[in-house]
Amino acid sequence: MADDNKQLNINLDPNKTPILYTDMVHMNVTEDGVTIDVCQRVGNTSQMNVVSRIGMSRAHAEKFVRKLTEILALTTAQSQTSDKN
Repeated sequence: MADDNKQLNINLDPNKTPILYTDMVHMNVTEDGVTIDVCQRVGNTSQMNVVSRIGMSRAHAEKFVRKLTEILALTTAQSQTSDKN
C-alpha cells in the first residue's frame, strides 16, 4: 500500500479500466497470502462469474482492511452529517 504521507498521481483511462460491479466476493486466506475473487451473479441463477482476481500478502491485506475501515468510517460520518442538514 502507498505511504499515506506521499501524494500519488494515478493515471486512469476509463475506456480501458471500467468499473466492474460485484455482488459477491470469495476470499481464500493462507499463511502466505490472500486471494480475492470478485464476482457477479449471472441473472437470477446461482451461477457466479469471476470478473477480477486480486492476490496480496497477508501484511498487505491487513493494511488494506485498516485503510478501507478508515475510509468507510469517514464517509459514513460525512454521510450522516449531510443527512442532518
